[in-house]
Amino acid sequence: MAGSPLSGPSRLDGQTALITGAAGGIGRAVVAAFCEAGADVIATDIVEDGGKFPAKASYRRCDVTDRVATEKLIDDELKARGKIDILVLCAGTIANTPLPQSTDEEWEKILAVNLMGTVNPVRKLYPVMAERGFGKIVALGSIAAKIGGVASGPAYVAAKSAVHGLMKWVAKNGAAKGVYANIIAPGPVETPMWATVTDRAAPSANGNVPLGRFGQPEDIAQSILFLCSPASNWITGTVLDVNGGMLMD
Repeated sequence: MAGSPLSGPSRLDGQTALITGAAGGIGRAVVAAFCEAGADVIATDIVEDGGKFPAKASYRRCDVTDRVATEKLIDDELKARGKIDILVLCAGTIANTPLPQSTDEEWEKILAVNLMGTVNPVRKLYPVMAERGFGKIVALGSIAAKIGGVASGPAYVAAKSAVHGLMKWVAKNGAAKGVYANIIAPGPVETPMWATVTDRAAPSANGNVPLGRFGQPEDIAQSILFLCSPASNWITGTVLDVNGGMLMD
């Protein structure tokens, strides 16, 4: 419940987190939740000015589709801070063009941001975490990857499905090295990105979302916080559904 004090297992005191897509709706909520939990946060996004963040967060512009720029950011922060304990991957974009009308350019953009924007930070930071013997990685997946789409098109579904698979590979290969990897699969969340592809009315309890409302960025942020905290120390390779009951499996 909003405003409730965080219990000990959910605290992140002394830990450093890198959060991509931090200027977006979900990413910004993750930054706020992690700062409240005691983490030092490196917030990054493609926009020049990320806006206002809590005092424990510092903002750095980075295009995570650019491997060189991403690796430089991580190298700089590792040199300055000594470690990065947590990586949260929120960078994303969406399209809902049907397959026959989709263009190569749209596919390239969706795959670049959603897939390579995940691959690049993980490819750089995973071996660093493995060598150190600890790390927690959470990627923002989607219910679309499990049910074939909600309001999204095939490029987005394919990209998020690839993210799910990548994180399971990291979880399996990282387990013996102390590296955890999990996926959050949100249902429809009220964010500016969601608004670009749908104008549907809010769900009702007797519709396809039993809890009867859209998700809020804070709903997703708290679930990510759980997967990055000591409370989840026997969870890896999991796709955590956070969707108001829209998918029950």
